[in-house]
Amino acid sequence: MSARSVLALARSFLFVPANRPDRFAKALASGADVVIIDLEDAVAADDKAAARDQLADAFGGFSGPERGRLLVRINASGTPWFEDDLKLLRLFGQQGLAGVMVPKAETISDLQCVAGAVGPDCGLLPQVESVLGLDGINALALAPQVQRLAFGNLDFQADAGLACDADEAELMPVRLALLLASRRAALPAPVDGVTPGTQDSVQLQADAARSRRGGFGGKLCIHPAQVALVNAAFAPDAAELAWAQRVMAALAAAGGGVFRLDGRMVDAPVVRLAQHTLARGRPPTPAPGEQP
Repeated sequence: MSARSVLALARSFLFVPANRPDRFAKALASGADVVIIDLEDAVAADDKAAARDQLADAFGGFSGPERGRLLVRINASGTPWFEDDLKLLRLFGQQGLAGVMVPKAETISDLQCVAGAVGPDCGLLPQVESVLGLDGINALALAPQVQRLAFGNLDFQADAGLACDADEAELMPVRLALLLASRRAALPAPVDGVTPGTQDSVQLQADAARSRRGGFGGKLCIHPAQVALVNAAFAPDAAELAWAQRVMAALAAAGGGVFRLDGRMVDAPVVRLAQHTLARGRPPTPAPGEQP
């Protein structure tokens, strides 16, 4: 499967600090569809240069399929580390890196700088984390090389001055904006933000269920323990898959057009829903121990 397809179908995106190369293999083996090696929030200011060096040293050890599952989250435009991060990306973009997560994305110029560094074969995932980013969301979604939008829920709360409860009901309009911008730009469903409690499975399941109900297709993870629950939350269950398979079989038997199944009319929107359900049932990467 191509890196572009992996990014389009990925459900779980696991962060790992760039200055912890000892954790890279564990992250890749966690079952996460995509691993994000983080040069931004996970790395202290004094450690940024060393983290770039550690990532550069480790990158040559990744296999081709592993590179096709890797994103690098760089430091934001306007920070002292942005230009040095871009220099590092020029090398990775030529060696099969799947994409770059662009934090605090607000303008097209932010994305153009990154795209120019990595080259045309590397995808971009703008992370909407500010009110200005929300204002520019449609332009960000339509920018060249953008594969999906991602939400930085915690940074957005801080930037907007919100004090959200655990259900983050105050952020519902922002999440809807990400979904609609993605649809207008014909992008795959956006990626929701993190659940801070790494051992709070109840909150994680509630958050992931809310994300899926709200049209999101994946979620950012900050600990390997979150991956399996996120994958399960975004995967269709056996009943949903069976229904989708029956829809597609009935469509083939009817020769296209509108038909009836279980006493209900099935037309093009229902067929698209069945196709989407089947696509969600195909993990973009094999589980640990499975063959690709």
